Amino acid sequence: MFNKLYDGIKSFIVENYKFLIIWGIIIFLFFYEFPYVIYTPGGIVNLEKRISVDDAYESDGSLNMSYVSLVKGTAPMILLSYIIPNWDLIDKDEITREDESVDDLIELEKLYMQSSINNATILAYEKAGKELKITKKVNNIIYIADDAETDLKMYDELISVEGVEVTNIDEVKKIVNEKEAGDTIKLKVIRNNKEKECSAKIYETADGLKVGISFLTTYEYETDPSIDVKTKASESGSSGGLMLSLAIYNALTKEDITKGRTIVGTGTIEINGEVGAIDGVKYKILGAVKNDADIFICPMENYEETIKVKEEFDLDIDIHGVNTFDEALEYLNN
Repeated sequence: MFNKLYDGIKSFIVENYKFLIIWGIIIFLFFYEFPYVIYTPGGIVNLEKRISVDDAYESDGSLNMSYVSLVKGTAPMILLSYIIPNWDLIDKDEITREDESVDDLIELEKLYMQSSINNATILAYEKAGKELKITKKVNNIIYIADDAETDLKMYDELISVEGVEVTNIDEVKKIVNEKEAGDTIKLKVIRNNKEKECSAKIYETADGLKVGISFLTTYEYETDPSIDVKTKASESGSSGGLMLSLAIYNALTKEDITKGRTIVGTGTIEINGEVGAIDGVKYKILGAVKNDADIFICPMENYEETIKVKEEFDLDIDIHGVNTFDEALEYLNN
């Protein structure tokens, strides 16, 4: 029985080996990921459709987040990047750290997105004069330097340093600066739902004493009115923070800041209202224009680049750069 099966398979391979080789090559080309990614003009997301707020005020226009589409570097996609305008081939090393895959980058960007949602919600509720109570802060390790001597791992939840609970990176810096180069500090983390004791060695750098780590803070909170922000599994990153904060604020307040316009924008947001620079502004404004936006709001740090793109492609859209949430709000109100 086995011999007959073996002979049958062998005979099939001998008779069809050319066909099998061709299919093997095709499968390889379609699924093998070369060390490149392709940036393409994205689209816009109407954030008011993603926000569910009790007794929310409605708007005549819309507040939208622009996004960049990122395609993995398979052979067909790489070939298309040479044919389709504004499909730009990027070396993977330009967007990832050493030994970091694109999937690792996406996981990190999802954590950034959660932090962005938190910051936007907390800021919007404060500006709208609504009630929000922070119930928990979670600090996840998002960076470990190559020269760091530590047994910490990416995404560990940092609980304490030298027995002191920490809520921001400045508190860690204060503890480190009270030590000397060569000293080892103890850190308590949660990893795989279990508490674990870790350590990190302090070392001297041109910028002072460091342990070579950084963490990102996310929050849990209770709000009145209640809010739910919906996201898709394919979405990640923090660049929608500014527009999300404006959309939440607009849902919480009676005056409609859209005034019937299609407003698209990008930019990170901090709890204090500061707007941060983003990457890929070219693809975002092209996506905004493709979707008939009236206004494009961007971080002031990206303003000059955005104007150059507008002039290069002769785009018909108003562009405004901002440094803070308040500046964006004032501009839209006026």
